[in-house]
Amino acid sequence: MKWTDLWGLAWRGLTRRRVRTGLTALGITVAVASMVIFLSLGEGIRKVFVEQLGGIGPDIQVSLSGFTQGFAPQPNLPDKAVTDIQALAPELGIKTVTPVVMTIRGSLDVSQSVVLYGLPAAQGIGAVFPNSSEAQGRAFTAADEGKGVAIAGAKAAQNLNLKVGSTLNLNRRNQAKVVGVLAPESGLVDNFIFLPLNTLQKSEGAEGRVSLVAVKLDNPRQAREVATALSDKLDLEASTQSDFLSFVERALKISDAVRFGISLISLIVGGLAVANTVMMGVFERTREFGTLRAIGARPGFVRALVLSESLLLSLVGGVGGVIVGLVGIWGVNLYTQQLAGIDAAALTPRLVLLALGISLFLGLVSGLLPARTASKLNITEALGRV
Repeated sequence: MKWTDLWGLAWRGLTRRRVRTGLTALGITVAVASMVIFLSLGEGIRKVFVEQLGGIGPDIQVSLSGFTQGFAPQPNLPDKAVTDIQALAPELGIKTVTPVVMTIRGSLDVSQSVVLYGLPAAQGIGAVFPNSSEAQGRAFTAADEGKGVAIAGAKAAQNLNLKVGSTLNLNRRNQAKVVGVLAPESGLVDNFIFLPLNTLQKSEGAEGRVSLVAVKLDNPRQAREVATALSDKLDLEASTQSDFLSFVERALKISDAVRFGISLISLIVGGLAVANTVMMGVFERTREFGTLRAIGARPGFVRALVLSESLLLSLVGGVGGVIVGLVGIWGVNLYTQQLAGIDAAALTPRLVLLALGISLFLGLVSGLLPARTASKLNITEALGRV
């Protein structure tokens, strides 16, 4: 018998009980869709950092502890590090040295969370983010240092309802007046609010300390060599953009593992539903299998038929899960575009292959026991079954 005939028999076997088969396929669809949506978040964030980081940010950032404190390290690096790096600038081909204080202002409402980014007013935002430009208001001037002024990124201004002249509460005692709003640039910078360095240091109680030192080079291709030299000479952690991407990749892999573990529960439930449906089909079609054996079908054929039904059911559920997952990803990106101006989820080819592969694997494992049971039926007993 041809393989096409085998798959045809498997399909007819499944469609005899359309409601049961449909509900089982729906269960697999939901399980696969949840996995696709969860894992797509990691894929989307990877794309955001890879696509956007290359055009923004410093070539090297120097801090006390690297990325062990995450994206926004605590301001624990003494100001003296800035002077030390500036002294090495001619030797190492350093173009600009910019001290930075960073802090994340969180909120139960995610849309109200922003990154406060302090840097010297005299240098301006362009010292670290050269592509930034003001859509409204003005840029920082040297006279703004230490004063309560701020420039908001496009998304931060939208989410916090800020405009030129608005007042931003930094804490209970400190406020800043918005003097400019940046034009949309990237999903990362758009969520920053920039302040003069001394203003944010005072607000955070971090006078004389910075979070990191942003370094721009004459030749960015030498970032690795210069970072190594800075680390050796100053006994500090100097990291390049590629180091940051590696840190993000490691963090996302851990996050992916957690999300996959959560999805695995629903996948197992879906696999058990497949096994139940196929096993019920075996019991209901005992006479049919007995007849097949009586007219010459080998046990291997019966086993292949039952496994084909299980794989076909899982494949239908897997394809449905990818389609539903794609709709879910669209919904997630619609929300994150409004929130932060980024697509936080992405359906990549490897994610599609993973989803379909897991579906087929579940179908194979779920069909093993029913297939073995069907292939070992006693012909006489099977034909005598009512």
